[in-house]
Amino acid sequence: MTAVRQGESGISLSRFADLTLPKLVLAPTVLACLIGFYGFIAWTAWLSFTKSRLLPKYEWAGLVQYQQLFTDERWWHSMQNLAVFGILFVLVSLLLGLAMAVLLDQKIRGEGVLRTIYLYPMALSFIVTGTAWKWILNPGLGLEKLMHDWGWTSFAFDWVINPDRAIYTVVIAGVWQSSGFVMALFLAGLRGVDDSIIKAAQLDGASMPRIYLRIIIPSLRPVFLSAFMILAHIAVKSFDLVMALTGGGPGFATDLPSIYMYQHGFTRGQLGLGAASAMMMLATACAVVMPLLYSELRRDKRG
Repeated sequence: MTAVRQGESGISLSRFADLTLPKLVLAPTVLACLIGFYGFIAWTAWLSFTKSRLLPKYEWAGLVQYQQLFTDERWWHSMQNLAVFGILFVLVSLLLGLAMAVLLDQKIRGEGVLRTIYLYPMALSFIVTGTAWKWILNPGLGLEKLMHDWGWTSFAFDWVINPDRAIYTVVIAGVWQSSGFVMALFLAGLRGVDDSIIKAAQLDGASMPRIYLRIIIPSLRPVFLSAFMILAHIAVKSFDLVMALTGGGPGFATDLPSIYMYQHGFTRGQLGLGAASAMMMLATACAVVMPLLYSELRRDKRG
């Protein structure tokens, strides 16, 4: 009996260790995330309801900062720029990434080299990307000057200094940076499609374009969702790319909410207003992502 009890106690201790040890190992990481992420979100939210300026103040002031934010024309202009940049950046990156993935999925010669070329921009930081494209698009230094030197003197590409076109230069640089990553996501999804389905469709007389449009691409719904969430997150928080490429100019032509938040919160001594704009950026990201996540979860439950 004593041996049996000792065996049972040994088993219970082993089970306890198996259940507890992973939790103890993960506890520091979870705690750091709770404090460093959700804790500072809560702190920023509280500051947005105060009259904090150069230094934090913790006296409740209501919606004063949000009233000032919503009556600021620059804020609404930055939101308009975000809508233009975000929609074009996400759509073009998705379409271009999908097109490149479909091309590489044909198992063409030199696939490894092309895949490396497509992915290389993702290895660079947005600061490097913005600086490089600033040189390329500079009328007196980059593409326009090159064309003039080749004798095509009528060529003009001054978007980076044109207030009506400058936001599209940010889209170009952002797509160049991120489309290779989207291509890698789609290529992984394409390589995961069962070949038997494709062969069955071919036996039924379906052409490859029709197979892609009707069978393969619709099956990539999870990849589309993942890529969309990543790109939408990049678009909302874009700061370094814009600062390196245009600095938010000319004027406020490429001003984004992230730049508005940084300048008011850290350079103009309006910490409460910067916190309010940061919370609105978070709300914007949630308004875009959460409905998609909700619909996907409902779809998974029905399935």
